[in-house]
Amino acid sequence: MPNGILIVNKEPNMTSRDVVNELTKIFHTKKIGHTGTLDPIATGVLVICIGNTTKLCELLTSHYKEYIATIKLGIKTDTLDITGHILEQSSFNLNKKDIIKVLSSFIGPSIQEVPLYSAVKINGKKLYDYARHNEKVELPKRNIDIKNIELINYKDDEITFKTTVSKGTYIRSLIKDICDKLNTIGTMSSLVRTKQGDFLVEQSYTLEDIKNNKYKLLTIEECLTNIETININEELYNQVKNGAIIEKKFKDNIACLKYQNKIIAIYQTYHKDHNYAKPFKMFI
Repeated sequence: MPNGILIVNKEPNMTSRDVVNELTKIFHTKKIGHTGTLDPIATGVLVICIGNTTKLCELLTSHYKEYIATIKLGIKTDTLDITGHILEQSSFNLNKKDIIKVLSSFIGPSIQEVPLYSAVKINGKKLYDYARHNEKVELPKRNIDIKNIELINYKDDEITFKTTVSKGTYIRSLIKDICDKLNTIGTMSSLVRTKQGDFLVEQSYTLEDIKNNKYKLLTIEECLTNIETININEELYNQVKNGAIIEKKFKDNIACLKYQNKIIAIYQTYHKDHNYAKPFKMFI
């Protein structure tokens, strides 16, 4: 069974689950997971963990993500994207200066309402199930952070912008909020995830590439360069492989422990005594 991280360039009209299902057939293993759902109409970076690297999903999901999104002005849909049912249509009158000003106002932390058509669960039921049965539900809100947002183009009835956002940010909801602030309506017509953490769309592979064996799996070492790495001796290795709590010899909250040029575990600060560390993820 292969072990490693694969950067997939997701095609449109596929769910992230569809991609995982395809890769399950290609690699003949069910031990595959993705690190951040992309809307079906979206394309771009989908980070896939295979084999023992599925233990890294939690770490890789937490990274900032970069998107290029396009707003189609003058229409409003129930799904907040172009695939939904049109609820409203109207004319608009915008200028580039106002668009830039409104986009800039979203930089920083804020609270965002989760879209109704999403897989977020309320009382054990996904929001889109409520939507499909016309059941009313109070939409949850999330704390998000927008690191950067800039206008790429404004022409005719389309606004295209680039943005870098925190985990859990819905670009469809961001577009709705942008349009509200512009006193107009619009919906997401396209979305490309160009970056997740350090993973770039230029490094990604299509499903066709992967089927034709034209891809490279990244190792744990290659994907965790932002985390401190500690080389350990045989005595400490014997403790770590048994999941022992050890004396903390790293600066941050977590660190990779390396033995004989291989990462064998990720340890984190022990909450009961910050001078010690406990297992977070094990690879042995």
